[in-house]
Amino acid sequence: MFDLVGKRNWFFALSLLITIPGLIFILLTPLSGGKAGLQFSIDYTGGTTWSIKFADATVDPEAVKAELATLGQPDATVVRTGKGFLDIRLSKLDLRGVEPSPTPVPTVEPSPSASAAASPTAAASESPAPSASAAPSGSPEPSASASPSPSPSASVEPSPSASPSPSPSPTGIPGANTNVPTEGDIGAIATALQEKFGPIAEQASLSSIGAVVSSDLIGQAIVLILVGSIGILLWITLRFRDFKFGVVALVALVHDIIVVVGFFAILGTLFDIEIDGLFVTAMLTVIGFSVHDTIVVFDRIRENRARHAGEPFAEIVNHSLLQTFGRSITTSFTVVLTLTALFLFGGSATQEFVLALLLGIISGTYSSIFNASPLLVVWYEWEDRRHGRTARPVSRRASS
Repeated sequence: MFDLVGKRNWFFALSLLITIPGLIFILLTPLSGGKAGLQFSIDYTGGTTWSIKFADATVDPEAVKAELATLGQPDATVVRTGKGFLDIRLSKLDLRGVEPSPTPVPTVEPSPSASAAASPTAAASESPAPSASAAPSGSPEPSASASPSPSPSASVEPSPSASPSPSPSPTGIPGANTNVPTEGDIGAIATALQEKFGPIAEQASLSSIGAVVSSDLIGQAIVLILVGSIGILLWITLRFRDFKFGVVALVALVHDIIVVVGFFAILGTLFDIEIDGLFVTAMLTVIGFSVHDTIVVFDRIRENRARHAGEPFAEIVNHSLLQTFGRSITTSFTVVLTLTALFLFGGSATQEFVLALLLGIISGTYSSIFNASPLLVVWYEWEDRRHGRTARPVSRRASS
């Protein structure tokens, strides 16, 4: 019989080897001011993201970044992605102030446009005067002049509406917008970039999030993870009527969170991979999956403790691990296969989300089998030594 619990120190060492580099890169996030470690998307920091492709595919991202610095965006980042697009991040540009600017133009213009539109049509401006004087005469010509009088009023409205109609489309800033902007600060930046590097052939997206929204999202993410972890601790403690089970399960969850977040901190430092709002969803899913595996093992330990009363706790845990090992590996492997296919062929929009799930499920399976239960054995053996109950388990283990 393979002794998993007896080799627990090797499993603990492997966990430390995985988590310590991640912890180092996580700590680099505040120490480096965000230049290393975790890279947050605008969902958390606020700002603007702009994905464009120039007609000249050889435009250098560093040259675009230098030009943006001259345009008042010294903190801008430019990264080349697939299909020749440049992902530009402007941290000091708030697009919400751009959208209201074109709206007064069509609403205020119609009042002067009546006089402006009447000035080019001299016949329309002069026709009401003779129509009033010619109305008593009853000649058919005033009626002909009266007919154009509504026509200018109808022609006045299309004239301003035709001019502002293209303006809202480029300035429909929130969300993914495929029209290159021409108004406001972002329009000035787009114009300057096109004068420098040539026309923008395609725009994939343009979106902006304010700092208030991003701070609320950060607070909600922290609350969700804390509430979920405390709820898991309380439920497992109540379910198994032992505080040790709840604490050990929570330690395994912390291990999984550090593995995933640390891996993304390394990716953010080396490859500028950012975490977005879906990352919190992925972490909560990982927590639930990891706890599921841990509870399966803990439930088998509880059954074997009642069935094999008097045996050393380490042997009971080892039996339970071997009995549930095949089930845990098979369940996790099917999920890993599905996520791997989704990561490879699901497109770039969900790659970071799927990668977080993939890493978390692998780490959750490992921690449930090789960390949580062996930690429980360490805790029980420490309590036995503290209360002087080590002689009996050792003699039984030696006799077996």
